[in-house]
Amino acid sequence: MAAATATLRWVLQMHRDVPRAARFYSEGLDFSVNVCTLRWAELQSGPLKLALMHTNDSISAKFGQDGVSINCSQALLFSLWKGSKLVYSVQMCSNLASQRIYSSMLSFTVPDINSTVTRLLSLGAELDGPIKYEIHGKVAAVRCIDGHMLGLFEPA
Repeated sequence: MAAATATLRWVLQMHRDVPRAARFYSEGLDFSVNVCTLRWAELQSGPLKLALMHTNDSISAKFGQDGVSINCSQALLFSLWKGSKLVYSVQMCSNLASQRIYSSMLSFTVPDINSTVTRLLSLGAELDGPIKYEIHGKVAAVRCIDGHMLGLFEPA
């Protein structure tokens, strides 16, 4: 009996504006859009499925029954309980979107790196360093509209 194997269902990215992110991948990298709502999108490029999910940057800091809303994209939660009653809760946060951090990276082979970079920049991407001309081809790194890293490769 053969062992069961796992298959990749999709790659998931969190975005503040799902329809805008879907448009970015659709118009910038020719993904087909299978589903797109305000909270969820499924895109496809060949066998690769890319899922986009809405993230709400609003984080609450609660002191007793009062709440204050602050904007964050990553938080650390501290809670103090007295029996089964929440007495004190605070979430400390840092806005990762404004920092230059590296997370997972999607890598794409493209037919023309210059036109792809130009198209992505017009949709709100940022070039992360210059286009490099290597012996095996051209390479570039860009950040999408929510800061995710995209690698581009044009074979020689």
